Amino acid sequence: MTKKICILPGDGIGPEIITEAVKLLDKLRSDFGLDAVLEHANVGGTAYDQTGKPLPEATLALAQSADAVLLGAVGGPKWDALEPAFRAEKALLGLRAELKLFSNLRPAVLYPQLADASTLKPEVVAGLDIMIVRELTGGIYFGEPRGVRELDSGEKQAYNTLVYSESEIERIARSAFEIAMKRNKQLCSVDKANVLESTRLWRDVVTRVASDYPDVTLEHMYVDNAAMQLVRAPKQFDVIVTTNMFGDILSDCAAMLTGSIGMLPSASLDKNGKGMYEPIHGSAPDIAGKGLANPLATILSVAMMMRYTLNELALAEMIEHAVAQVLDQGLRTPDIMSDGKTEIGTAEMGDAVIKAMKKI
Repeated sequence: MTKKICILPGDGIGPEIITEAVKLLDKLRSDFGLDAVLEHANVGGTAYDQTGKPLPEATLALAQSADAVLLGAVGGPKWDALEPAFRAEKALLGLRAELKLFSNLRPAVLYPQLADASTLKPEVVAGLDIMIVRELTGGIYFGEPRGVRELDSGEKQAYNTLVYSESEIERIARSAFEIAMKRNKQLCSVDKANVLESTRLWRDVVTRVASDYPDVTLEHMYVDNAAMQLVRAPKQFDVIVTTNMFGDILSDCAAMLTGSIGMLPSASLDKNGKGMYEPIHGSAPDIAGKGLANPLATILSVAMMMRYTLNELALAEMIEHAVAQVLDQGLRTPDIMSDGKTEIGTAEMGDAVIKAMKKI
């Protein structure tokens, strides 16, 4: 049955990197049997400029009707002064909430060709392959009450609420355990149970769920220690599961172990495997329109789409193999450039990946 893919270019470098991903999808459809249609819509600041809303009703409806969503990036200084309800980032939170995308998968994989691009010693990061499973629709980003109030003294006070229910914790824990079962059967749950009641419950529930997965070795770690260990000895980790905010921070830390945030894709899944796929980097407005952006994270997000939502495993492996081939050829965008390599732009990198595509 024909699948529908919703394409949301967004802001900044979003349209540039999405253009390369669409070229790849068109290649998969024309030459490799992908049965899918692509439908486009605006989101983020671009959508606000056109409609007064960062997530227009038509965009949300298209995303809800699609089998998978491919997002570029949202936001930029142009829209930072808007009221919170109209800021571009509100579209991202709205999509996650309305599509019920509770499980965010953020792989941190160091391609051997890029070992010299990492700021850590090669022996520390060589062979790095971590999957961070981040809870995406709960925690402090969505908790109520939240706001800014004025105290009797006249001083302003801002407040947010970190809240998790047992059911929210259990479903993300099961998602992480299932992924660990398909990898090396090691799971590290990251919390701050020594200080925060919400993550004390988190630890209790994850421990309870572990009894259903006796083949998986479960370890608990405080978030401050986890951040230190990611830099000290990152290869000790296989799968990490953690809260919304902790996952946001730790996955960006893990990204830099790989040499560039421009290399890392992500998937955000609902309970049925429908997903929104996007690079974990932002809109990078400082380089927008210059052809400097690295499209590989977006291209690898398409590979994750093939694997986790469309069940096209052969196509996923083909894309990943093509990316490795391009890196073997010494082709680099500026963010991963090193001595002796060939620097190319966004479109050239997309073309190189497409040229390297072949059945394996």
